Amino acid sequence: MMSLNKVLLIGNLTRAPELRYTPSGTAVADLRMAVNRNYSTQSGEKREETCFLTVVVWGKQAESCGEYLDKGSQIFVEGRLQTRDWESKDGQKRSATEVVAERVQFMSRTKGAGGPGGGAGATAAVPATPGFAADEQHGGDDDVPF
Repeated sequence: MMSLNKVLLIGNLTRAPELRYTPSGTAVADLRMAVNRNYSTQSGEKREETCFLTVVVWGKQAESCGEYLDKGSQIFVEGRLQTRDWESKDGQKRSATEVVAERVQFMSRTKGAGGPGGGAGATAAVPATPGFAADEQHGGDDDVPF
């Protein structure tokens, strides 16, 4: 049986990236992203709804996100959905569905992009870092919901 888990998003960061490192030294960045959907009702009224998502970025891509992105930056994300479960400090079972980025492309002015060629519309893409051990992906954040 075939299956597919692929996510493509364009949106804006709602806060600066949160960059941290696993105990083995692998960079991981958490991005909070807003994606808008514009539509018209049957009566012709225009509406907009916003979906807020957490995007997890690993390796060199994570470091680039931490260095060049800031609140409001527009990005394109290609990745997959992943649900993770954990138990909080007070014993409650928790879960979160996140987008694990395979590729992040910077689509708007980014912090530190004030030099030549770094104006609005400047883009950069960092290739995905291949293969991470499953224990590295969640090291040290067992009680943190995102």
